[in-house]
Amino acid sequence: MLKIYGFYLSQPANAVRMLANALGLDYEYVELNAPQGEHRGPEHMKRHPAGKIPAIEDGEVTLFESMAIMKYLCKKAGSDLYPDGLIEQANVDQWCAFVSVHVYMAYGRVVFNKMLAPQLGLPVDQTSLDAGVEFIARFLPTIDGQLAKTKYLAGDKLTIADINLLSIIDPSEAVGIDLKAYPHITAWREALVPQAFYQDVHAFFGQAA
Repeated sequence: MLKIYGFYLSQPANAVRMLANALGLDYEYVELNAPQGEHRGPEHMKRHPAGKIPAIEDGEVTLFESMAIMKYLCKKAGSDLYPDGLIEQANVDQWCAFVSVHVYMAYGRVVFNKMLAPQLGLPVDQTSLDAGVEFIARFLPTIDGQLAKTKYLAGDKLTIADINLLSIIDPSEAVGIDLKAYPHITAWREALVPQAFYQDVHAFFGQAA
């Protein structure tokens, strides 16, 4: 059986779980105690050489990095959540990359400093936090502008680009990021959050499944 290794506050791990739900896959979710360093233990280091989350085991296949995992699962399931066409696939890839490189990196700064650092007893890096907030304000308008033109991020169909984005902006309220300034993101998100593939992970970011 497919095993997904994650941590409930990990946006990339939650993206993999959301996708597995959307694909209707039967899987076992294994929660790793990240605050206690379980993801850096010898067993998980065999799955991910950098000791990070998520990773999967699927029979003899072991994979890490959420986007690689998501594409693999779609290909295995024959799902158009990651389309086969050259242009369609490139379009999904560009939005996945944009969100992962720009939006996730920005959110990561804010989430770490507002949520994880206090939990771990680490000092808040105010410079990093301020940069994260600045980058979010810089890059979310690009996403909002795209969703003003298309129903979903990469066009008129739900894809892994949407699931990736949904998981990354998931902690917005928890870290004080107001999405009301982005009406198209807000409407898009409000249509997706009630769906089973999301709710079966959690009802709200930070709430363990």
